[in-house]
Amino acid sequence: MTLKHPIFTRWPAQHPDRLQLFSTPTPNGVKVGIMLEETGLAYEPHRIDISANESHDPAFLALNPNGKIPAIYDPNGPDGKPLALFESGAILLYLADKTGQFISADPAARYETIQWLMWQMGGVGPMFGQLGFFHKFAGKEYEDKRPLTRYVTESARLLGVLDQRLSGRDWVMGADYSIADISLLGWVRNLIGFYEARELVGFDRFAHVQAWLDRGLARPAVQRGLEVTAV
Repeated sequence: MTLKHPIFTRWPAQHPDRLQLFSTPTPNGVKVGIMLEETGLAYEPHRIDISANESHDPAFLALNPNGKIPAIYDPNGPDGKPLALFESGAILLYLADKTGQFISADPAARYETIQWLMWQMGGVGPMFGQLGFFHKFAGKEYEDKRPLTRYVTESARLLGVLDQRLSGRDWVMGADYSIADISLLGWVRNLIGFYEARELVGFDRFAHVQAWLDRGLARPAVQRGLEVTAV
């Protein structure tokens, strides 16, 4: 089996029959690694070094014209045809449907799960990411602290929303762990870890979020997924 997509001129597939993952362990990148480990799908990981601008290599742009990780190439996509896909939320939803795992077959619960996935994509990811930029990276040198204050306030608000949702629940959807949880775990972990913003957002007051994060990080598949493209 030979994979003909241009991405493989730069990152050859050693196992062309498997789903191909192109990622790096950022909060968005680890979502797909975790999902693949949780589902048990056979896959081959390729590390994309974003610090070396590899996500803007022409071969990668042929897979994802937006130049961001993660992206996948599934040689066994719908109707047995290859499928190239980017955007972490879309990939989570695709893999959930492909495997019949981590999303309910009940239409109402399914859309509620997608609702929380979209909430992460549209709110948590952008807000936490900007907080990280203004707190830890180049933005911390800015004299005007209003942007940082804005993102700290909004990130704390979002944590409050999640904390309220998790009151009396083990997972976002209740008893069932889902793609909603998978989409959020890396971001919350990163906020208080890599971004060093625990005190900044007052994280310790969100006891339900902390307990949920501990449960998630204790899952063996999550632990493996966090390291999929680490080296």
